[in-house]
Amino acid sequence: MPRYALKIEYNGQPYNGWQRQDGQPTVQGAIEDALRKLQPDFEKIAAAGRTDTGVHGLAQVAHADMTRDWEVFRLNEALNYHLKPHPISILEVVRVPDDWHARFDATERRYWFRLLYRRAPATHDKGLVWQVNYPLDIALMREAAQHLIGQHDFTTFRSSTCQALSPVKTLDELTIEEIAIPYGAEYRFSIRARSFLHNQVRSFVGSLERVGCGSWQPIQMKHALEAVDRAACGPVCPASGLYLAGVGYPSDPFTLSAQPPRS
Repeated sequence: MPRYALKIEYNGQPYNGWQRQDGQPTVQGAIEDALRKLQPDFEKIAAAGRTDTGVHGLAQVAHADMTRDWEVFRLNEALNYHLKPHPISILEVVRVPDDWHARFDATERRYWFRLLYRRAPATHDKGLVWQVNYPLDIALMREAAQHLIGQHDFTTFRSSTCQALSPVKTLDELTIEEIAIPYGAEYRFSIRARSFLHNQVRSFVGSLERVGCGSWQPIQMKHALEAVDRAACGPVCPASGLYLAGVGYPSDPFTLSAQPPRS
């Protein structure tokens, strides 16, 4: 059967996460329902990673096996039509080899976290950021973040319900940008690794916020990491500011197979 890779954008607010669950609205479930409008016996898609309730996607990647040989532009258009009115968009569809796998072929996942400082409540960004009403010291947060780069036992920053076989992971990037906005600032965290533990990014950001507001000194991030104890973690921040920003592959199928739209 022909295999197609899908690049997917979604607003996670209405969903109980990515993974299909009986009786619950999920991103995976909505996309599979749309695919069944095109192929009634369609079974399931496989994704590069799961996202929790309220987490958003800028460029999630999944693959689907279809019985029909679709022209990719037509499949893209048909899926977006059947996804209405869900806040889910298929950004691109490409044909991939039959043994290509969205999850197992991925070599890195990239996340963004958006933290908004503003006294007035968020309106347009409500549900899309974590908001605090005090400024943060970005220099101190950047100093603290350096302690997390590299290979470590990240038990401190791992959910107690995490099912990963090992807490040892390699963090390749954790950078922080401060963006001036009217009446405040947005702090944008960019985090990159091959894979992540459950709640790892939200645990990082929650602890870094403690540094930025002055409750922790930067060295306390190192101490928390070395404690390998969940009790040493700062507060786990809300899911609303977290985005799966991209997935890396040895050869990006979307770059290699990009096709112009056909009328």
